[in-house]
Parts: sequence; structure tokens; C-alpha cells
Amino acid sequence: MAYVTHLRCSRCGSEYRLEDGKVICDRDDLGRLDIYYDYEAISRTLTKEALEKRRGGVWRYFELLPVSRRSSIVSLGEGGTPMIRSERLSRHLGLKNLYLKDETRNPTASFKDRSMTVGVSKAVELGVKKTCTASSGNAAAALAAYSAKAGLECYAFVLEEASIGKISQLQLYGAKVFRVRRVEEGVDPTVQLLRLVVKNYGWYPCPSFGPFNPYQVEGPKTISYEIVEQLGWRIPDWILIPTGSSCLLAGIWKGLRDYYELGWIDHLPRLAAIQSTGNAPFVRAFKEGMDPMNIEPWRNPRTVASGLMDPYPWDGDAGLIALKETDGVAEAVPDDLILEAQKLLASMEGMFAEPSGAAGLAGAMKLLEDGVIDPSDEVVVLVTGSGLKDPDIVKSMFAEPPMIGPSLEEFRRMLNRLG
Repeated sequence: MAYVTHLRCSRCGSEYRLEDGKVICDRDDLGRLDIYYDYEAISRTLTKEALEKRRGGVWRYFELLPVSRRSSIVSLGEGGTPMIRSERLSRHLGLKNLYLKDETRNPTASFKDRSMTVGVSKAVELGVKKTCTASSGNAAAALAAYSAKAGLECYAFVLEEASIGKISQLQLYGAKVFRVRRVEEGVDPTVQLLRLVVKNYGWYPCPSFGPFNPYQVEGPKTISYEIVEQLGWRIPDWILIPTGSSCLLAGIWKGLRDYYELGWIDHLPRLAAIQSTGNAPFVRAFKEGMDPMNIEPWRNPRTVASGLMDPYPWDGDAGLIALKETDGVAEAVPDDLILEAQKLLASMEGMFAEPSGAAGLAGAMKLLEDGVIDPSDEVVVLVTGSGLKDPDIVKSMFAEPPMIGPSLEEFRRMLNRLG
């Protein structure tokens, strides 16, 4: 049983029933089919006491997800990731209470597994056989893995600059991969091709943005649930969120609102959306007060944070509402600060993040320096993906390690040279 009352298009307002199995609004207006729940009915089954008796992971929150039958669930053990209280890094930055939500621990090493366990489970429930996605890498890898688990055929359209690490991972899962050339500034070619394929072949789209699949948006909600519970039902002052399409930002906000509607929390934390200065359409929209339905795309994205390369924030409308409701902020950080944050996570906390995954920490560093975050604030930073996703970026930061023979004399000589 699913506790969904209806789905409503965020643009035209058209409403659908869950059993209609809609993925895209019939008007094809790029509106997201937002999912609404019956919280009164949920509260009769799902209580804090009931949660305590359940195993961890995304499906611990079954009643708050849009899948009707538990038999449809396709899981690889995603979710239930640790939230680590930083000590050395906190002291280095001058923050009293810094927590790192480590999403690199998911099965395919990014938070996208939360999205795709829900998206693919819904695909199974709808009886589809072929999935497809437009992705810079992480979402495609996650979709490929869960499609493989479910026995579904998967097609992935990735940007031409997608890293070999990400491409190799999803190829091994059995996905049919296509790198797509950019032909127009400010337009994501992978999305162009995805729309054409869905229209002409009728395949099940499951990228990590809402207008093409409303179900996967619900997966990242579970990060919010876990943060609140891991803090002992305490609400942090801030949650820092790396932002590309704004789907993760929308999911975090939706999860917090779920707990608020259930009466389990009495206020919301401030949310901060972080992008790279080399691709910041959402930040620009926030700072310039753009119409949420008419956000201007970024004409020429360039950043080391390849997972945040979306030139258009597909869920930007929900993201802007989220920041308004939470008195949040949006900030862009330069690539050199992202790389510094990546190094700090590894060298001080033993956490190996890709540049996209470290962008949240870079944002915290900038907002702290600018006085937006107070040193006494309780801050949660989402670390969204593993450094193994972009090994070439890490390699470019360092010289080749020295080559020596198995000789103490050679070791000492090299040790003196290195200082």
C-alpha cells in the first residue's frame, strides 16, 4: 500500500493518481509531478517507536515513498550512511559543531543510489523493461546498477567530458553508454537525446531530475530523515548541499517537510545550495530573483565538479521555494576552493570525496568566512560522492611518487631530497 493522495504537475497543475503510473505530465511542459502524501494515514502506521525497531536504509521509510508493494523493491543496501562529527577539520576551520554526512558509503559510491532504488523499484512496479538516463556519471552508474539487479535493460547518455572512472563503472554494470556531443551553448545534449528517445521509443526515463521522473526525487528525502534521527531528533542550524540540477536540494527539503507535517520536528534548518562559479545557474537565479519557472541556463559550464555540470537546474523551482521557506542561501565557490575542500576532507577526516562531493564543504568555508555561518552554528555538510569517481582530478594535484629500489640508502637519499 502506498500512502500517496495524488501527483500534481508543478507547472500546469494537472493532477494524477499514483495508479495512473505517470512519469511525465501529459502536457509535456517540463513540470515535475510532485507527490503528495496522506500524513494522517501514515502516522497511524509509522511512529518514532516503530522506526527504532526497523533496520536502517532507504526502505526503512516505506510509508513515505511512492511504491505500493514491498515485493517491487530493488535494493542494494543503500542508505543508512554515517554522519561523522568532525574534530580536526572543525578546529582547522573554527567551527564548533561540524558534521559530515558521508554518502560515499552507498553501493555505487554516491547519494544517487537513494534516487535509483526508488526509481527502479517503481519501474518494476510499472512493468517496464528498459530504463534510460541523462547523466554526468553518478546517476547513470546508480541506474545501471539497480537496473542490472532488476534485470532491466539500461541506456545511459553521458556528457562528452564524463570521467573514464564513471563511464567504466556503468559499463561494467551492463549499461549501453553513449557520450553525447555539445552542439548548443546552455543546452544539455544528454537531455535533448533523452527526450527524443522517450518520445520515440517509450522507454522509462530515470535521470536525477524531477520533470522526467518524480519517483526518484523521493529517494534523497531519506537523507533528511537520517540527519534528524542521527542528531537525536535535534535540528541543525544549517545543511550544506552540493547543487547541480537542484534535485538533491528539493529532496532534502521535501524530507524535512515530511517530518514537519508528521509533527516530529517543529522547525526547519537553513539550507545552503552550493555550486561552482564555473556553472552557477541556480545561484544566479536565487541572487537575481528570477522567476522560478524561467531560470536562465548557464551558457558554457566549466568546472572540476563534473557532477554539478547541469547547465539548467531542472528542479530549480522547488529549490528556490526550499530556500525561501528555510531562510536559506545559494552560493557559488571557485574550483580552487572545491579542490582545497577535497584535500581537507581526505587529509583531516580520511574521507575521499570527488570534487562535486566536496563542494558542500567549500560552501561552508566561504559562508563561514563571509559571516553568514556563525562559528557556533551546528552545520551538516553533505559529502555526496567518492573520489574514485574522478581519479584524474586527484592525479593532477600531485607529482608522480618517487621510484626507488629496496635499499635503505636509496630511501634515505630520497627522503633528504623530499625534505
